[in-house]
Amino acid sequence: MMKDILQESDLDWALGWLAQDKKHYIDGDWIAGAGADWSVKNPATGETLCRIALADKDQIEASAVAANRCHQSEAWSRKTARKARADQLLAIARLIRENVTRLALLESLANGKTYLEAVNDDIYTCAEIFEYYAGWTDKFYGEVSPVEDGFLNFTTKDPVGVCALIAPWNYPLYQASLKIAPALAMGNSVVMKPSEYTPLATLHLFELIDRQMDLPKGLLNLVLCDGEAANQLTISRNVHKVSFTGSTGVGRRIVQNSGASNLKSVTLELGGKSPCVFFDDTANLDAAIERAFYVMFSQKGEKCSEPTRFLIQKGIYDYVLEKLVARAEAVTCGDPLLSSTQQGAQCNEAQFKRILNYIEIGKTEAELVAGGHADTSGENGKGLFIRPTIFSNVPDTARIAQEEIFGPVLSCTPFATADEAVRIANGTSYGLAAGVYTGNVSLAHRIAERLDAGMVFVNRYGCYGLSAPFGGFKESGWGKEMAIHSLSSYTRSKSTWIYYGDA
Repeated sequence: MMKDILQESDLDWALGWLAQDKKHYIDGDWIAGAGADWSVKNPATGETLCRIALADKDQIEASAVAANRCHQSEAWSRKTARKARADQLLAIARLIRENVTRLALLESLANGKTYLEAVNDDIYTCAEIFEYYAGWTDKFYGEVSPVEDGFLNFTTKDPVGVCALIAPWNYPLYQASLKIAPALAMGNSVVMKPSEYTPLATLHLFELIDRQMDLPKGLLNLVLCDGEAANQLTISRNVHKVSFTGSTGVGRRIVQNSGASNLKSVTLELGGKSPCVFFDDTANLDAAIERAFYVMFSQKGEKCSEPTRFLIQKGIYDYVLEKLVARAEAVTCGDPLLSSTQQGAQCNEAQFKRILNYIEIGKTEAELVAGGHADTSGENGKGLFIRPTIFSNVPDTARIAQEEIFGPVLSCTPFATADEAVRIANGTSYGLAAGVYTGNVSLAHRIAERLDAGMVFVNRYGCYGLSAPFGGFKESGWGKEMAIHSLSSYTRSKSTWIYYGDA
């Protein structure tokens, strides 16, 4: 069926591509999986997009061995940074830009997000990520230390080695790019493990790279498997670093596996329950409400850093709530490939059921004022759509205010004083992000300083840039992504002493 924002040729291409056998990329070869059969489904229709024979643990270990062999050969790590690394990263960026439409289509089909979200929020940014880190290949270096006469001490930045990169299903290619680009820029080899729910765009990018670029064998590896099989990467002694984005529970298991194997380096970008605080003196309140609503409910609420808790000062509480409810009721759920659709389908059935279960819990804890049920906008009513849902007067101890739901469910809580707002905002086990809206610059600084979050947004929630670090405190993770801060996690600092004094 022709969609109003896509060319018929792109849809035909997607159908043809999905019908082809899907394999794993290990040591420069495409290899059929030896594990269980898996169906990648379209969450907007319930239809099977393609079937994949997943990799088994032996194949996953083989990918780690291949990556380690490449690293030990120094075929990538010791090449001139500008010549061999930056140019290749820029070449990957060009491949992404040349194939934006098809990559975004595959992302939308498997994830359920709207095609426009996939294009504008995800795929173009993937190209920018590779371009950004291409610029770092010859700029991240060590230092000379002030030591006693007769000695020279300097530090160098060495690659970690083999990096196992485990990406989630909410921003599949974007998260893969955030990990692959800095890993390659710093001279490492890679084993990429996308989510089994949304592997398509990443798989196609690897096909393009293999077809059009000449990289050392074993430098880039791609394994398609479920989370249980992926544990092999976290215990393998051929893996030296794991970068994981996903749930806090899985993050804990990765830390345990690292400690039980070779104490590999671990970077974790985990869950969130981020607050957005609206004070009575917020300037341009309507614009603040619109922005906060958008970042909360875009991508159907499947974002770790979204502001899932609105803390609203009592003087404006009723007004803000009325505006939010009206905005939620106006949202159009439906076919992600139509320009009229504002909210797509939840990514998979397990997540769909999880969200609906939390909504039922919320009905016993607070006042439901919008949504609260599935939407039958999918073809034949089979799509995994959930109406934007808002709860009012949510106690700060409620489960829907404490636990990550990862869906279009917003908790609204009134507060009286700034101290109360800070107490409620900090009162969860997470500390990823937080927002503050106020017309008082002094108050903004005081509140931002007290919020226990790795990222604080003042008067515009959701400001992101590749030159600024992304990451949280507490159970929201370890380490940072983006910017120079991510590069440290893909390198090891080596201290070298040289004695040149009298013997």
